Amino acid sequence: MKVVGFTFIRNALTYDYPVLESIASLLPLCDEVIVAVGRSADDTLEFIQGINSPKIRILETVWDDSLREGGRVLAQETDKALAAVPADADWAIYLQADEILHEADYEAIRAGMQRWKDDKSVHGLLLEYRHFYASYDYVGDSHRWYRREIRIVRPGIGVYSYRDAQGFRRTDNQKLNVKLLPATVHHYGWVKPPAAMQRKQQEFGKLWHSDEWMADNIAPGEEFDYSQVDSLQRFAGQHPAVMQARIARQNWHFDHDLSRNRYRLKERLKRWLEAVTGWRVGEYKNYKL
Repeated sequence: MKVVGFTFIRNALTYDYPVLESIASLLPLCDEVIVAVGRSADDTLEFIQGINSPKIRILETVWDDSLREGGRVLAQETDKALAAVPADADWAIYLQADEILHEADYEAIRAGMQRWKDDKSVHGLLLEYRHFYASYDYVGDSHRWYRREIRIVRPGIGVYSYRDAQGFRRTDNQKLNVKLLPATVHHYGWVKPPAAMQRKQQEFGKLWHSDEWMADNIAPGEEFDYSQVDSLQRFAGQHPAVMQARIARQNWHFDHDLSRNRYRLKERLKRWLEAVTGWRVGEYKNYKL
C-alpha cells in the first residue's frame, strides 16, 4: 500500500504555524510527503528545507492574492499539492499546517486505509476533529465547530479541494463516499500567542472578505481578544507527542471560567437533542457517509 501526504504553507514563521509538527505527524504514515510552500515574506522555505527527512518533497508555489472570496486560494494551493501526488498512490493524506495526527491513532488509520484500499466505491476516509482554543488546555464544544472532515482521499479519481479547502469533492461536483475512522485530528489553528493570532486575523480575513468588511468586522489592536468565546471545555487528554516541545514553550496565559459558558437557547436545544438522539441538527456534511 502506497500512501502520500500533502499539505501547503506560507508565512509559517510570521503566523506561528505548527507546520513542522504537522508534517512530523504525517511522516510515519507516508512513503512521501509533498509540501507546497508559497512564496513568503519570511524564511518559511528555508524552514521547511531544514526538515531532516528524505520523504519530504517541496513544491514551490506563488499564491494568487487576487482571489479574495471564500478562501478560494487555499483550495487552489491544496490542489497544487494534490496534483503532485504520484498516480500509483493508493491513498493521499491531507493535513493543513495547524492540524496534527496523534500517534495513538496511527494503527486505526493504517487499518482503515488497508481495509478500504481495493473498494473503489470508497472515495475517502473521514476523521473526527478536536478544536483547541486560546491555549492547549481548552477545546471548543459548541456546534459552530465542525466535528468531522475528509482528510484521506483516493488519488486519480478527480478529487479536488472544495471551497476554502475544508473538504473535498469530485470533478462532477459530487460529494465523496467516505468511511468514518476512529481517529481524531487535533486542530491548533486557534492556539497562538495573542499577537500572532491578531496578525493572522488581520491577514487571513482578506482571503474571504473585502477591505470594507475587514474594517467593519476585525477589531484593531496588537493582540487578539480570546475572551469573546461562547463555550469551552477543559482538555483532559494527551496531546500528540510531536506537540509536547511546542506546548512546553507556551509563553502566554489564558484561563476560562467554565461556569460562564454562554449557551444560547438554540444551542442548548441542539445539545439536548444530540444527547438524546445522536443527531446533530444542521450539521454541515460535505460527504456521503
